[in-house]
Amino acid sequence: MPHVQMKSPFTASKSASVPIEGIETSIYRIPTDYPESDGTLEWNSTTLVLVRAVAGDHAGLGYTYADSATAHLIDDVLATVVKGKDAMDVSGCWIDMVRRIRNLGRPGIASMAISAVDLALWDLKARMLGLPMLKLLGEVRESVPVYGSGGFTSYSDEQLRAQLGGWVEQGITRVKMKIGRDAQADIGRVRAAREAIGPESELFVDANGAYSRKQALAQAERFAEFDVTWFEEPVSSDDLSGLHLVRNRAPAGMEIAAGEYGYDAWYFGRMLQSEAVDVLQADATRCGGITGFLQAVSLCEAFHLPLSAHTAPLLHMHLGCSGIPVRHLEYFHDHVRIEHMFFDEVPEPVNGELRPDLSRPGLGLELKRADAERFVA
Repeated sequence: MPHVQMKSPFTASKSASVPIEGIETSIYRIPTDYPESDGTLEWNSTTLVLVRAVAGDHAGLGYTYADSATAHLIDDVLATVVKGKDAMDVSGCWIDMVRRIRNLGRPGIASMAISAVDLALWDLKARMLGLPMLKLLGEVRESVPVYGSGGFTSYSDEQLRAQLGGWVEQGITRVKMKIGRDAQADIGRVRAAREAIGPESELFVDANGAYSRKQALAQAERFAEFDVTWFEEPVSSDDLSGLHLVRNRAPAGMEIAAGEYGYDAWYFGRMLQSEAVDVLQADATRCGGITGFLQAVSLCEAFHLPLSAHTAPLLHMHLGCSGIPVRHLEYFHDHVRIEHMFFDEVPEPVNGELRPDLSRPGLGLELKRADAERFVA
């Protein structure tokens, strides 16, 4: 895709500030296309909290996949924190939001609320400058690899084969499936997945912390027979000693990954210092938006480990092309489906990689309001 040079509409002098006029939230609840489950959870809908940040003639969009309580926290607390501040000072806004939720607790809903606002503010800043997000952050690659992700434990073997095999046919040569409901049945499901994708594609598994330490070690040996190269959350991500144990004793060629539940840099730092993972995962919709994700990038550089972006591929696409240690993005079935439903001209993977559209400012998000309206919660 040719690069299109955009003229910046931001003409204020260096000394001028453009105040943030308001933060607006919307809540959408989208049913899944089929009942879904993993090793520890079942669900039949996904809630998206959308944030719109306004300054002057520009508006930025951000979102998180979280409970509706996230939107109420933004409306009641965070919106007043950032309103009136300079739209160019996103880092300052982030610090003020983090300080404001001190007594509410940093993990969970508070961090997801900060994430959505931070994403909207970064998008607003890039739009004011007339830049695609990748150029604002700094480009280190033109495109970023993805891996297909789904393979829910609620799927039949036939559904599992069709979904994973379909991604391979589309040129996505890395695929991930859920495991953990039934350890014995997982062996047969992994076998079916390998048969569906052939010998050349990479097969990832995700237990969502469902196994015990000894069970995870035994399963790792069995999965190695089917050339599984990625074992995500074999035990709880809170069990850093257990992750370290499995990482040290897993078969050669099988990487241990975790980090999707990281809400701050201290969480990531503890995980890396414990030598708990071969690949760290981070999610900009949970870890404090772009500002928090960049902190995870820096930590991975310091520890010489790769980073993989968790879910929300449309949001992580620009980040994946700007972060040196980023290896790939999760092309998660639920979020891919929702992002195509809600946003205009969502890029499709080409040869297993996503490439940002540099002719669109910011994150390139254009909400299809009429389509989204029917899912308002």
